[in-house]
Amino acid sequence: DSALHKKQQELVVRQAVDAGKTVARLKGGDPAVFGRLAEEVAALKAAGVDYEIVPGVSAATAAACYADIPLTNRDAASCVTFVTGQESGTKEGAELDYAALASPPGTLVFYMGVTTASRWSEQPINHGKSPDTPVAIVRRVSLPDQQTIPCKLSDIGERIASEHLRPPAIVIVGDVARGACTD
Repeated sequence: DSALHKKQQELVVRQAVDAGKTVARLKGGDPAVFGRLAEEVAALKAAGVDYEIVPGVSAATAAACYADIPLTNRDAASCVTFVTGQESGTKEGAELDYAALASPPGTLVFYMGVTTASRWSEQPINHGKSPDTPVAIVRRVSLPDQQTIPCKLSDIGERIASEHLRPPAIVIVGDVARGACTD
């Protein structure tokens, strides 16, 4: 929703410049991780608005901690990669390199990937990642109704559909998700 985000940026700038107010733009998670930070900073700089960025805890690390899943583990995952489940339709350049994403011996964490899981989950498999790779879908992190739903990479789309799962959720893919249990 680029139009919505553009309107939000314009509102922040208008309130800060025209109305002379101090404006706080609150973002759930870390604004530097899939939070449109670059776009918002560019708008503020263009308008000459002073700003301060206060980092937050990323949704990936929060989901992993609340679900008792380490994103890295010396025996199972030496790296972690944050991946968008929805690439921008206006993005210039290549789409995600799923061959590269399928090959690291680490963890993949998909943001914004619930509604597109049946599409993106096929790509790593098509590029050599095992269909039996463990997956944990962590929904509604830190809320009383938080769920951790285990499945395999090959059946994530079916699992989401059969349980009628909706965002917000983080999807953790890799050996670190082995043993995730439903709360």
